[in-house]
Formats: sequence, structure tokens, C-alpha cells
Amino acid sequence: MESIWRQTCGIRSRPGLDRNIETDAAVIGGGMAGILIADALKTEGRQVVVLEADRIAGGQTQNTTAKITAQHGMIYEKLIRSFGEQRAKQYAQANQEAVSAYRALIGTRRIDCDFEARDAFLYGDDPHALSAEAEAAARLGLPADLTGGAGLPFPCAGAVRFRDQAQFHPLKFLSALADGLTIYEHTPVKVVEENILKAGGHTVRANHVVFACHYPFVNFPGLYFARMYQERSYVLALENAPLADGMFLGADGGGYSLRWWNGLLLFGGESRRAGENSDGGRYDALRRKAVELFPDCRETARWSAQDCIPADGVPYIGLYAPSRPNWYVATGFQKWGMTSSMVSAQIITDLICGRRNPYAAVFSPARFSGTAAGGVLSEVGHSVRGLSRLFLQVPAAAAEKLLPGHGGIVFLNGKKVGVYREPGGAIHMVDPRCPHLGCQVEWNPDELSWDCPCHGSRFDYTGKLISGPAQTDLRG
Repeated sequence: MESIWRQTCGIRSRPGLDRNIETDAAVIGGGMAGILIADALKTEGRQVVVLEADRIAGGQTQNTTAKITAQHGMIYEKLIRSFGEQRAKQYAQANQEAVSAYRALIGTRRIDCDFEARDAFLYGDDPHALSAEAEAAARLGLPADLTGGAGLPFPCAGAVRFRDQAQFHPLKFLSALADGLTIYEHTPVKVVEENILKAGGHTVRANHVVFACHYPFVNFPGLYFARMYQERSYVLALENAPLADGMFLGADGGGYSLRWWNGLLLFGGESRRAGENSDGGRYDALRRKAVELFPDCRETARWSAQDCIPADGVPYIGLYAPSRPNWYVATGFQKWGMTSSMVSAQIITDLICGRRNPYAAVFSPARFSGTAAGGVLSEVGHSVRGLSRLFLQVPAAAAEKLLPGHGGIVFLNGKKVGVYREPGGAIHMVDPRCPHLGCQVEWNPDELSWDCPCHGSRFDYTGKLISGPAQTDLRG
């Protein structure tokens, strides 16, 4: 289930950290945000290292659809209502300038990464809602207008068109940028205490620490686990699908994402909160819709991505917490990681260099609006429900009754156990308590993984950690 980006771009490996070091800035995480932040700091003459738990671009960056756009769904009218026009304009302009920053960086360094200018369309069947969104986006200075059928290969009432957007091959871009950086792979950071990071059996002393690891793993201070959740979405790469000139996203919650690369349609959707896919069938549902819309299409690849969704709909970019003046964070990108990564690089670099950034206020993790408060309370309630699952005596099949290729939570000797039976009959058992904060993980049959519904940690069927915020495997 590798993405087409991973299939078509190899990235050279780097060694792990093998000694204690000192540096000006340590960036935790080697995805798009971490590499862009490190590159921006290096350009400013700062000494910087990147510490990656596995391989660079091995997390969500390799699974993106790689749209570089300020078109982030039906958000701009909502942002004006929630934050006021000034803050909403900061969000809009920061992301539109991020598109220009990619174009300039790729051009200046002559990076071969399939960069193409494309309009982005937000399509739907509610003309009044689309009209209001187009008006809001244009009011904030974005190159947006209302258009008709949008050139889609299926009918819709209309679309909001965003001009001057782009798309690219994310791993070709990241690979070129990473070649100029000091990067340590297979170096998971387990502990951060003030300016000391403990990673791979060694220590890194840094004046500045940047958490660009998708989901912050330090719970206190910051409380990011109570301020956002994670959501998975699914993508098919399709041959023999009609071409369209643009990038597309459905305005409705269940709408589909479309973009084209090298003759392939990347068809995405079927989003679910992480840990809430125990019935499976997400890929099958996407396939059924693809065949309905494009009867002659043929699937060549499939993969999924996971995104952090903030409580109020805006990423957290800036100081990690007031009590940690030299810690910084970039998280909560809510499916728009390309522009959010560039915005993160600009804001965090300005903070470290002591400069004022005109867009920092709206992304500040220190903000706390009424909208955010409601989201925080909702996430706390969800976590409580996740913890309570450990004590609910729900019916479950015994391990020996699980069919080959199936998994689930069962009772053995009075205790809950996560069990997966391989097609050949071998059984794998894990403790279903997530090591992050103790919520019960749930079986994901589409990807043969154990997913935490509280904060989105994922583990393979043997219990090995796939992605955090958990830092350790499930116990066997």
C-alpha cells in the first residue's frame, strides 16, 4: 500500500545519531514541515539538525495528495465568523503566500519536482453556500470567484475557483531540499527536558527545540492531546479516468478529492476519525464510487493518510507553551500539510530569529476562543469514552473463533486482549491499552492495524508502533 510518490522516488538513507551533540536548533521530525523549517533556519545561518524516528518523508508526507493551495474547504466564511476578518485574512494570506514561496524556492534552486500551476476548485450542489464562500474568500484577498460546472467529469451545481494554486511531487521536492541538511534517521526522540533531547541513546543540547513530528508527544505543558484529534482518509490511484484541468475537492463533508499526476487520477475520500474504522470497507466504498463515476478506470495503487484536526480549525504554529520559551510546535494541519508546512517554516524561523511575523497571531498555540473551548471539551469527553471501553464488558468472540485474516478485542482469562489471526492461522495478541494515555485501541481491518480512537496512535498487528503520539509499542 505504498503511495505513488514512494513508488517513484527513492530517498537516500542517513545514519543514526552516534554521539552527544550541541546545536543551535534541533528539529524533531523529518517530514515536509521539519525539512522546510530546517532549511529556512540554515538559510538564516543557523546551525540546525533534524532528528527523525524512522526515515525522512516516511510519515504523512509520503501519503499526501500534494496540493499546494490556499483552498482548504468551506472555511473562509466560518473563519470570519469565528476569528473576525483581520485574523481570517492572516490565515488566507499566509497560505496564499506559501504557494508563492514554493514557486520561488523551486525556481531559484531549480528543483525538478513536477511542479505545475493549477487552479483549485471547491465543488458542490448548494449554490448559495458556494456563493457565500467565494465572496468570503475574495473579501480576504484570495484569487477566488464563483464558476459553473468547473470542468469536472461529473455534474455539480457549481464551484469556487481559486486561481494561482499548484501541485507537485512531494518526495522529489523534499529529497532535493534534504540533501543540504544535517539529518539523523532512526533516531527517535523519547524525552525533552528544557534544552536537552534524549534520542537514540545519546543527548542533543539545543538552544531551540522544534516539534515538527506530526503530533506532539510531550503532553505537559501544551495539552495538545486535548486540543485536536486525528482523522484518516483514503486514496486510490486510477488509470483510464478522464482528465480535468485542475484540482478538486467536494464542499460537502463526504465530498471527494481529485487531482491528476502523470496520467493517473488520485481519487480520495471516505475520511474517518482514527480508531473508528472497526467495520472496515473504506477502500471498497471508494472503489465503488470510482467505478460509478469512471466505469473504465483501473486501480494501480492505494494508500491512506492521517491528519491532526485542531479544535477550532486552524493549525497550531508557534511557541509550544508559555513556560517553554525556546520550544516551538507545528501541528494540526488538517489535511493541508503542504501550505501549512511552508507557513510553519516562515513563522518559526521568524520567532527564532527574533523577527515579527505578520501572520503569527492567528496560528498562535496560545489562542483560546469559544470555538476552541468547545472543541477541547469535546476531545476530553472522547478520551473519557476511549478509556471507558477498557471496562465495558461488551460481547466478543473468543480468540480461537476469529477467522483467518481477522482481528478484534476478545476476552481471555477475564482480560481484554487484542488478537489478530494471520491467513495462515498464526495468532498475535497485544494489550489493547494505548501506551500514550491508556485508551483502548481498536482494530482497523482495512490496514491490519490497531488504532487509538482518542489521540490517533497506530500500531501494526504485532503491536509495533507505526505513528504517535505514543512512543512505545503495545505490550504483548
